[in-house]
Amino acid sequence: MAKTISCLYKNTSQLNRFIDLNELDEYPNLLVQVFTGNPESLNIVKLQKELADKLPFAQIAGCSTSGEIYEGRITEKQTVICFTVFEKTELKSFLFNRTDFKNSYEMGKTLARELAIFNTEAVIIFPAGYDVDSTALLEGINEIHPDVVISGGLAGDNGLFQEGFAFSQDGITSDGLAAVALQSGHLSVRSFANYQWQEIGKSFTVTKAEGSIIYSLDHKKPLNILKHYLGEAFIKDLPESGTEFPFLLKYRGEKVSVFIIKPLGNGAIKVNRKVEEGDTLTFAYANLEDIIERSLQELEELDKLAPESIFIYNCMARKQFARDFTEKELEMFQGIAPASGFFSYGEFSFRKGGVPQMVGHSLTYLALSENIAESKKNRPKLYSYEKTAQFKTITSLTHLMHASQDDINALNSSLKMSEQYYKSLFDNNADFVYSTDLKGNFTSINPAFEKTFGFRRDEIIGKTALSYVRDADVQRVRMHFYRALRGKEQYYNVYINTKSGETNLFQLKNIPITVNGECVGIYGIGRNITEQKKIQEKITELAFFDRDTGLPNRMKFTEQLEMELKRARKKQKKIAVLSIDIDRFKIINDSLGHFAGDMVLKEISERIERVLPSGSYLGRFSGDKFTLVLSREATIEKVMNVSKKILEEISHPISQSNQEFIVTASIGASLHPDDGSDEHLLLKNADIATNRSKQQGGNRVTFFSMEMNQQAMVRLELESYLRKALQKNEFYLCYQPLIDLETGNLYGSEALIRWNHPKLGLVSPGDFIPLAEETGLIKDIGGWVLRSACKQNKRWQMLGYKSLSISVNVSAYQFQQPGFLKEVKMALELSGMEPKYLTLELTESTMLRNVEYSIQVMQSLQEIGVKVSIDDFGTGYSSLSYLKDLPINTLKIDRSFINNLRLNTSDVAIVKAIITMGHGLAVKVVAEGVETKEQIELLKELKCHYAQGFYIHKPLMTSEFEEGLSQFNGQ
Repeated sequence: MAKTISCLYKNTSQLNRFIDLNELDEYPNLLVQVFTGNPESLNIVKLQKELADKLPFAQIAGCSTSGEIYEGRITEKQTVICFTVFEKTELKSFLFNRTDFKNSYEMGKTLARELAIFNTEAVIIFPAGYDVDSTALLEGINEIHPDVVISGGLAGDNGLFQEGFAFSQDGITSDGLAAVALQSGHLSVRSFANYQWQEIGKSFTVTKAEGSIIYSLDHKKPLNILKHYLGEAFIKDLPESGTEFPFLLKYRGEKVSVFIIKPLGNGAIKVNRKVEEGDTLTFAYANLEDIIERSLQELEELDKLAPESIFIYNCMARKQFARDFTEKELEMFQGIAPASGFFSYGEFSFRKGGVPQMVGHSLTYLALSENIAESKKNRPKLYSYEKTAQFKTITSLTHLMHASQDDINALNSSLKMSEQYYKSLFDNNADFVYSTDLKGNFTSINPAFEKTFGFRRDEIIGKTALSYVRDADVQRVRMHFYRALRGKEQYYNVYINTKSGETNLFQLKNIPITVNGECVGIYGIGRNITEQKKIQEKITELAFFDRDTGLPNRMKFTEQLEMELKRARKKQKKIAVLSIDIDRFKIINDSLGHFAGDMVLKEISERIERVLPSGSYLGRFSGDKFTLVLSREATIEKVMNVSKKILEEISHPISQSNQEFIVTASIGASLHPDDGSDEHLLLKNADIATNRSKQQGGNRVTFFSMEMNQQAMVRLELESYLRKALQKNEFYLCYQPLIDLETGNLYGSEALIRWNHPKLGLVSPGDFIPLAEETGLIKDIGGWVLRSACKQNKRWQMLGYKSLSISVNVSAYQFQQPGFLKEVKMALELSGMEPKYLTLELTESTMLRNVEYSIQVMQSLQEIGVKVSIDDFGTGYSSLSYLKDLPINTLKIDRSFINNLRLNTSDVAIVKAIITMGHGLAVKVVAEGVETKEQIELLKELKCHYAQGFYIHKPLMTSEFEEGLSQFNGQ
C-alpha cells in the first residue's frame, strides 16, 4: 500500500515524535518529500542529517516553494514534510548539479540512463535555478527513456524569482535538480496536467534572443510592447503579474506557456525557457471555465480509481489568480486520498506516447496505488464548484475576450491568406506565373516570367498572350484558354519564343480567376521543360537500345519476342530463338581494355546484321551476348543455315588496336512451340543450348533438348547447399567504401554478401542470388544481410563514426513481400541505428513490377526516415514518367556507364544527362564502378555527389574496413 502522511514541521523534537508515533523508522521503502517556503529559518543541512539519522533507509527529495500543500490545504512560508510508505516499490533519489554537465540536455540523458538501469516506472523531479533549461532536460530524458512517467515542478522562492533550491539526502543545489525514482511491478501510476491557456491579441516574432533572454519582438523592445498592451502597472508588478498574462509559444505542434521571470534594464526580458529567433509569441490568458470543467471531470475519473496517495505540483499563478477554486480543488483531492505537494514556477506534463513538457499555470498530479482498490464506477457525481460573484464576472470577461479574439483571428486569417496566396503565386514562385483578362491580354506577371522570357513587365502588360505563340499552336492554345474561362483547368505543352528568339518547350496550367462568382480572366502557371524533354528522350533511348551497338536491349527484345509469339500462336506457326555468345571474349577485354572490347562487339553486331534474313530481330542482351528471333519459316534447316552464316561472318579476322583477332561464337537455339510456349522459357532453353555449345568447344550451334536439363540438376545441388548456408553461418559481409566527391570524405559503405562454401569455396553472388530469388530463400538471406549490416554500422557509429551510413541491396522478391516494411523496422530496432543512416538500393525493374505498391512501400520507408536509392540506373526503363513520382533520395549510375567514362565519349554525355536530371529532381547521384583517377576527376567536374569503386577501394572484410576508417578525414 502507498500510504502518505504529512507533518507541518516546527522543530526537531516535534519531527521525532511524529516519526516515532507513526513508526516510520520500521519501513525500508520510505519516500520523504520536503517542501519549504521558509528557507531563511530552516537549516536544510541540519534537517537532512536529522532525517538521515532517524530514517537511514529513506529516500529524500525536496525543494523551496511559493506555497505548500498540506493535507489538501494551502500553507504559506511553512515547511511541509510528506512521508510515503511503500510495501512493494523500491525508491532511489538523485542530486545533480548543472555545472557538472555540458548542458541541461546531457543532464537529462544522464538521469534517464540511471532511471533505465533502475527500471523506473515514474520519476519526480524538482529542478532549481534559472540556468536549468527544463525543456532541454525533459528532451534528454525522453531521448533515452521515453516511457517513464515524469512529474514534479520547478523550485520556487515565494514569488521573488531570485533563487530557489532543491535537495536530497546527499546534498543541496541551487543550480541543478533533485529527483526520486519509483520502481515496482505492482505500482499503479496516473499522471495528469490541467492547463487551459487561450491566445489573445496579435502575434509577435522573436527578432533577437539569446538563451532565455528576449532582446526584441518585431524589432521592438519587449518592455515597450508589454507597456503598450498591458500598461505601466503590469510592468511594475513583474514578475508576479507575468504569471497571469504569459506568452504562448508554439513548440512541437503544441502551445506552451512562457513566463516572464524578470525585466532587464535595457528593455529586454528574461523568461523561464529558451526561445529562438523566429519563434512566434502571443499573449495568453487563463480560460477559467475550461480549467474548472476539466478539473472536475478529472476528479470524478480519479475518484473511480481510488488511489492511495496523491502528489500535487501546482502553479503559483493559480493560487494568486483563482485562489477560491484552488482551495476547493485541493479539498476535493484530499477527499479522494492524502494530497500533498507545493506551488511551483513551472510544472511537468506527461502524456503516454507523447513528449513530456514543462507547462505553466497548471495543476499536475501523480496518483499512486500499490493495491487494486474496489471500483467506484457506479458512484454518482460528487464534484462541483459554486462560482463566486467575482468569479462569474471574470468568467464573463473571459468569454468576451475569447469571442473578440475569434472575430479578430477570423479577419486576420482571411487577410493573411489572401496576402500569402498572392505572394506564393506570384513573387515567390519558382515557376513563371501570369494573369490575363477575358480577351487574353496580360494583366500581371511575376519575376520568374521576366527571367524566363527576357521581357520586362512594361513590355508585356496589355499585350495579347497569343502573339508569343507559334502560328501552328495558336488554335490549340486558344481552345485551352476558352475552356479555362468556362471553369475547367487546362494542362498542355506548347513551344513559346523568348525575347532572344530562342524557342523552348513549356508546360502550362490555366485556371479561371473568379471574383464574386464571375470569371474575370485566367491565371497561367508554367515552366521550361525543354531540357527535361531532351533528357527523357535520351533516357528512353537508353532504356530500350544498347548504346554501343544501337541494337534493342534485353527489355526491348523481350517485348518484341512476346509480340512475335502472339502472332505465332494466332497463325499457328513456328518461330526460333537463338542465343549468341562470343567465345572467350574476356580475353579480348583483358588484353585490349573495355573500350576496345566494345568496338569489337559493335563490329560483330554489324556482321551478324549483314547476313540476317527478313523477318529477323536481333538484340543485345548483355555483355557479349546477343539474341535473335527468326519469325519466318523457322525450320531446323533454316536455323542451321542462318547460324552457319553468322558463325562464318563472325570468324573473319577483326583488327583492333593494331592487333588482329579471330573471334568465334557459340549459338543455342530453341523452337516454338516445341521447346517452350512463352518468351522466358524459350530464352532460357536457348541459353541452356548455348552453354552446351560452349562446353563442346564453341564455334558451333546446338539445338535445345531435354537432356540438357542436366544442368538444372547442378543448380538443384547448389540450391540444396544454399538452403543450409544461412543456418551454417557460411555467409559473411564485405563493405565497399562510399565517398563524398566534393570533400573526399568517407560517408558510408555498401554491404555486399559473400558465400564461402566448404566444398565449393567462394560462390559468386551472380550464381546464388538469382537462385535465391527463384526459390524464395532471398527473403531470409536478405533479412540476415539487413540486420547484420545495420548492427555492424551501429557498432562503427558507437566507435565514434557517428554519421556513418550503410547501403543495403534489396532484391525484387524481398521488396515485394508484405512484411518487408516490418522487417526493416525490426532490423533498425534490434541494431539501435537511426533510420536516417540506412539506404535501401532497389533496381528499376524491382519498382516497376508493381508501381503503385512500390510507391506505397517507398513512401512508408521515407516516413520512418529510411532513404531509398535506385540501383544500376540507366539499365532499365529510366523514364521520367514514373521516376518523377517515386519517393527516392539517390540515383546510382550503373557501372556500365562509368567503365568507359573519359573525355569526348558518349558516356560523358549520358552520365552528365543523368546527373543533371538528378539535380533537377533534387536527389543525390552516386557513381559506382569507378576504377581510374580520370573518372573521379570527370565525375567531380560533372557535379556528381558520391562515388564507389576499386579506385577508391575494393570491398573489405569487417576488420579491414574498421582499420581503414581512421584514414578518412571528417569522421
